[in-house]
Amino acid sequence: MTLSAGSPREAEDILARIEAQAVRRDLASQNGPVVWRVWGSGPPVLLLHGSHGAWSHWARNIEALASWRTVIVPDIPGFGESALPPNPDDASSFGEELARGLSAIVGSDAAVDIVGFSTGGLMGAHLAALAPDSVRRLILVDPGGLGTEVGDYQSFAVRGLSGEALRQAHRGNLASMMLHEPAEIDELALLIQSRNAPLTRAYARPLVLPDRLLEVLSRVRAPIDLIWGEHDALHPDGARHQAIVQGIDPQCSLSIIPAAGHWVMFEAAEAFNATLRALLLDPPRRLRP
Repeated sequence: MTLSAGSPREAEDILARIEAQAVRRDLASQNGPVVWRVWGSGPPVLLLHGSHGAWSHWARNIEALASWRTVIVPDIPGFGESALPPNPDDASSFGEELARGLSAIVGSDAAVDIVGFSTGGLMGAHLAALAPDSVRRLILVDPGGLGTEVGDYQSFAVRGLSGEALRQAHRGNLASMMLHEPAEIDELALLIQSRNAPLTRAYARPLVLPDRLLEVLSRVRAPIDLIWGEHDALHPDGARHQAIVQGIDPQCSLSIIPAAGHWVMFEAAEAFNATLRALLLDPPRRLRP
C-alpha cells in the first residue's frame, strides 16, 4: 500500500511514525555529527538519498524493505541534519564520511548492498570504491554524472518566499524535476521537499556533472545495476545510460519503472519496491577484478 497524505497534518504524522521506528545514531565527524537511522533486521542495505534530500526521500520504501532487511539511511553529510564533510568540494570526502559511519554501524566484516538515488548514486560509488570488501552490490537509481546532458527542466527559486508563494514554488520544482504526474504531488511530497530543501548546505551539481560518477565507477569492483523512471526529466533515456555503464560492468541490468519521473521510488513506490526486492534477492555477480 502506497503512503499518501491528504493534509499537512497527515503528512507530518506519516513521517513521525516512520522516524519513531528507527534507531538513530549521531556519529561524530570533523564539522559536527552525521545522522544515521536504522530500521528492521536482516542483511544490511544502505539507502542514499538525492540532492536537496534527507532520509525521508525513502519514506515510501523504508517500511517495506525493513520487513526483511536491516535498512540503514543516513542524512548524507551536508544534507538534512548532517554536518558538511571536511572537504565539501571533493566527492570522495563524502564517501569517506559514509564509509566511517557504515563501519561503525555494521562493522568492518558485513557485506552491504548500496542503493543510491540521483546524487546518492555518486556518494555510493565513492563508498564502494573506498570499501570494496564491504559492498555486495551497487544499485543506482536515476543517477547523473554519466557524461550525458541534463534534460530540459525549470527551476523555481524559493529563497525569500513564504506562505502560499513558497508552497507553490516547491510544487513547481516537484512537477518540473522530480515527479512525472502532477497528481502525485500530495502533501507528503510537499512536506518532504519543504523540510529538506532549506537544510541543504552541500552544492551537489559540480560534484556530479558532467561525468564524475563515470570516473569513480571505473574504480568500483561491486556489480552495478540500474533502476530508472520512464519519464525522468533530469536524466532521460535509461537505456542510453545503461549502455554507458555497461562499458564498465558489461552485465549491468536496467529496470525501467513505467509512468514515473526522477523521484521514482516515491512516485511509483509499489513497483519500485518490488523491483528492488527482486534485485536484492538475485545472487550478486562476482566482484570485478
